[in-house]
Amino acid sequence: MIDCGDTPAQRDILLVGAVTVLGATVNSLLDFLYGNKLKYPCLQCFIVAPPASGKGALTWVRRLSEPIHDQMLDTYNRSMEAYRKEKANWDSLGKERGNVPEPQQPRLKMLIISADNSRTGILENLIDADGVGLICETEADTISAAIGTDYGHWSDTLRKSFDHERIAYNRRTNHEYRECKNSYLSVLISGTPAQVQPLIPSAENGLFSRQVFYHMPPIDEWMDQFSTDDIDYDSLFTGWGKQWKRLLDAIKGAVKGIHLRISDAQKDVFNAHMSRVFGRAGVVHGSAMKSTVARIAVNACRIMGVVALLRALDGLLTDDAAPTTDDIVRQLMSCPGLSPNSSTPNENIQDGVVSHFKLTLCEDDFQAVLALIEPMYLHACHVLSFLPSTDVVPNPNNSQEIIFDRLPLQFTRSQAVSEAEAQGMSVSTIDSLLRRMVDKGVLRKIDRGEYEFVSRVRTRVCV
Repeated sequence: MIDCGDTPAQRDILLVGAVTVLGATVNSLLDFLYGNKLKYPCLQCFIVAPPASGKGALTWVRRLSEPIHDQMLDTYNRSMEAYRKEKANWDSLGKERGNVPEPQQPRLKMLIISADNSRTGILENLIDADGVGLICETEADTISAAIGTDYGHWSDTLRKSFDHERIAYNRRTNHEYRECKNSYLSVLISGTPAQVQPLIPSAENGLFSRQVFYHMPPIDEWMDQFSTDDIDYDSLFTGWGKQWKRLLDAIKGAVKGIHLRISDAQKDVFNAHMSRVFGRAGVVHGSAMKSTVARIAVNACRIMGVVALLRALDGLLTDDAAPTTDDIVRQLMSCPGLSPNSSTPNENIQDGVVSHFKLTLCEDDFQAVLALIEPMYLHACHVLSFLPSTDVVPNPNNSQEIIFDRLPLQFTRSQAVSEAEAQGMSVSTIDSLLRRMVDKGVLRKIDRGEYEFVSRVRTRVCV
C-alpha cells in the first residue's frame, strides 16, 4: 500500500491512513492494557497539507473499509425491505393488530459515518453499530462546520471516544434513552493549515492532544500524472479491502478477542524513550504540551497493535484461498506472534477451539514504531504554530527554547554549541545552561560531551 505513494510524504500519509483505517475495522477485536484500562486500536489522525500537495491519496485507504461498510448497508437494506412488507401486512390486519406485535424497524448499522452530521445523528450511528465507527473526510471544514451548527457540538464525542467512554442520548419526544457502554470511533481527516483552527480552537481544547498529526510539505516540482502501468489505485485498494474483510469475517466468526502483550523489556525501553520526549516537551513548550506526549504514547501502542496483527496475519493475507471459520483457529495458532491465551484448556487447543489469543510484537516492529514517536511529537509541535498563541507556544524571542527545540532527544555538546552560536549565544553561556539543566534533572549526561533529555519515570503500583 505504501509503495503506491509517489513521494516520501505521500508514503507517510498512506502509512498513517492505512493503520488508522485497518485499526477501525479491527476495533474491539484487538485490545491492550494501558494505565490499568483496556485500549483499542482506534486512532484519530489529522493530515495537514497545503492545497494540491498529494493528500488526496487518503481516499485510497478509505477503500480498505468500504467492503465492510457496503455489506453492512446491504444487510440493512434487505432488513428494511422485509420490515416494510411485515409492516404493510400488520397495517392491513385492522382490528386484529392488537393481537399481533408491531414489527420493529431495523437499526441503520454502518462502519463509515458521515461527518456532516448532527450530535444526535453521530451518537445514533455509533450506538446502532455497537459503538464502532470511522469518520473519513478529506476536508476538515466538513467536521468543523457540522460541529458549529445549532444541532452540532459533538466535539465532546471525539474526545470521549479517544478513551472509549460511554456515549448516550435522550430523546424527549418519545422518552427514548439509548446508550453504548464503550465507543470505538476512529477518525481520519485532512485539511489545509487554515482548516486547523476552526476545528481545534486552541491547544488546550482537548482535541489537539488526541490527534496524530502529520504536516505535508508543499509540492516543489511538477509530477507527471499519466501512469505508465495503467493501474487504478481505487480498484487496487478495494481489492485489498475485500481480501482483508474475508479474513476478518473468518476470525470474528471464531475468535472473541486478541490481546496485545508488550514484553517487560519492551516496556522498559518504551518508558525510557517516552520520558525523554516528555522531558523535552516540558523544556521547550511547558507543561501543557506534556499532555500531548502522554497521548502520543497511547497512540503509539495502538499502532503497535495494528502492526503486530498485520505481521502475524501476513501469511494468511498472501494466501489466495479464503480462510474459513472451521480452520481459521488452527491457522491462527501457526501464525508468528499469535498464541492461545494462557487460560485456554489444553483440550480446547488440541480441538482447535480457542476464543482468545495473545499477540506479541517482534523486536524489529517494536523499534520501528518506537522510531515514529519523535516524528509524531515534532509534527504536533509544528501544527501547534497554526493555533492562537498561548503559554504552550515557545516564545520566539527565547533563544534557549529555540535551541532545545532544534536538538534531538540525544545530542552532543558540539550540536548544542552550534545551535547556540546560530542564536548569538556564547559557548560559555550554553555550557553553563547545560550544567544547570543537568542539576535540575531535565538533562542527563550519558557520556563525555553527550546529553539526553530525561524525565522521572514513576512506576505504577497496584494496591
